[in-house]
Amino acid sequence: MNAQHSSAQTPAPAAPAPSSGRPVVLITGVGRTVGIGAAIARQLAESGWDVARTQWTPYDDRMPWGVEAEANDTIGAELTERGAATLAVEADMADPASPARVFDEVEQRLGPVRALVICHCESVDSGILDTSVESFDRHFAVNARAPWLLVREFGLRFAGEHGSGRIIALTSDHVVHNLPYGASKGALDRIVLASAREFAHLGVTTNVINPGPVDTGWMPDQVREHCTEHTPLGRLGTPRDTAHLVDFLCSPQGGWVNGQLLKSDGGISA
Repeated sequence: MNAQHSSAQTPAPAAPAPSSGRPVVLITGVGRTVGIGAAIARQLAESGWDVARTQWTPYDDRMPWGVEAEANDTIGAELTERGAATLAVEADMADPASPARVFDEVEQRLGPVRALVICHCESVDSGILDTSVESFDRHFAVNARAPWLLVREFGLRFAGEHGSGRIIALTSDHVVHNLPYGASKGALDRIVLASAREFAHLGVTTNVINPGPVDTGWMPDQVREHCTEHTPLGRLGTPRDTAHLVDFLCSPQGGWVNGQLLKSDGGISA
């Protein structure tokens, strides 16, 4: 990473990428075909966006679901079928150099980023008594520090039309027996929403979405049954539910929604 990025100065302009005429969205955490990030990528591609995406394979490798070997190629093909130019970048968000490196690569390959959607996370279940210092620090590095650095890079580089920029992050309020995840997501909320005012001069809108319980393969049967029973609409959330809301917020029609933490959870939190 060059000195300009590490000192938070405006980066030197990259050589312009060939333009497709479509705006570019950068979505982090798109590593699995069943994930929320992949659903958002498909929806925005359908709505006319070019899609840059990140994933970190070693994270999936240590999770119970494991690595989905063909996910990257499958998602890329689905986005291309929807008319999008697309780029996948492996990025360890625990590395503070990753956000600037990702933006550099996306700008060089696809063009300037007009929307940033933060979907990546570190999530390992543990509570107050059994969370290690190492795990706590890694959660905050990935779930709070990386979003800050991504939002900072976006603000330093954004030169789009006033009112056209978008920042959206996914959060969670699940803290009990999920301490480092929930606490770091709470920090993410505050950091990301601050940009709604700090980026007012850029005309960038910023919102955070809490999608509630969405089963992307991680739910045990007991959790699935409990969440279904306690949701007024009688079902679990799906990745497409979140994708539809992100699509609206990224559209011109969603431009008046700003600085909000939106619960899109079927009423389970009511």
